[in-house]
Amino acid sequence: MTYVIIHALAPIFVIMLLGFWAGKAKMVDNQNVSLLNIFVMDFALPAALFSATVQTPWAGIVQQSPLVVVLTLAMWVTWAAIYFLAVKVFHKSPQDAAVLTLTVALPNYAALGLPILGAVLGEGPSTSLSVAVSIACGSVLMTPVCLLVLEREKARAAGGQTGSSLAMLPVLMWRSFKKPIVLGPLLGVILSALGIRMPDLVLAALKPLGLAATAAALFLTGVILSARRLKINTMVIISSITTMLIQPFIAWGIVLVLGLHGQVAITAVLMVALSAGFFGVVFGNRFGVQSPDAEAVLLISSVLCILTLPLFISLTSGM
Repeated sequence: MTYVIIHALAPIFVIMLLGFWAGKAKMVDNQNVSLLNIFVMDFALPAALFSATVQTPWAGIVQQSPLVVVLTLAMWVTWAAIYFLAVKVFHKSPQDAAVLTLTVALPNYAALGLPILGAVLGEGPSTSLSVAVSIACGSVLMTPVCLLVLEREKARAAGGQTGSSLAMLPVLMWRSFKKPIVLGPLLGVILSALGIRMPDLVLAALKPLGLAATAAALFLTGVILSARRLKINTMVIISSITTMLIQPFIAWGIVLVLGLHGQVAITAVLMVALSAGFFGVVFGNRFGVQSPDAEAVLLISSVLCILTLPLFISLTSGM
């Protein structure tokens, strides 16, 4: 099983390392990655998420509702706790806290979900469906929360809106949901619910973008990291422990409370036990927000999940 985990992580490290090397060698300007960021956030990832969700049968999504409940609760509880600590205890800016909490709370479903789940439960339509639902859940129900904070602070910095967060909420939600990274998977879910099947020609046209999405995002993350120095502090340690241990145990507790068992229970816990995702770092860069803590958590969790994933695989073996 350790070999399987390392095998699943290898592409992540290789592609991030290539991006890191390209940035350090000045093959890519690691201080100005706006063009690559636009490609990843406005084209590649939205295309990949739209394709994954629109091809997911609505009946299958409904059947996976217990998984959606566990993932959503685990992510939101973690997001709220880490955001509170970052802002109130460690006095981080709301933008920095939003990027950090998204990194901690949203696991790397896109890159690690299928390899890990396939190794434990076996590859097949049900496994692919669970991963697709997990990605959709994170994209539609988690990322807008981060975008709302980033949009709010951007508006306040511009001096255009100085009202309360509640008063600004409709405008902020509209801005967030207009972004391709949210609109893509949301549109896919809506079309799936309506039973509208996309023409094969459209899916074939989007496929190259989808295939490039994860690799481009990881490469971009490596380029971004090449311009930073790894800094470990109390917030990084707490966040790393949360994403690797506390959040999966929260999911495990929710599974027990709901009385879930079998494949759904195993999937819910293992999906949350994956390493931190790269969305937070990439989102932050798009808004001009640098979060050294988020970058450190991303690196640390990606390495140490080699140790923590086998633990949760063992814990879920009897479910």
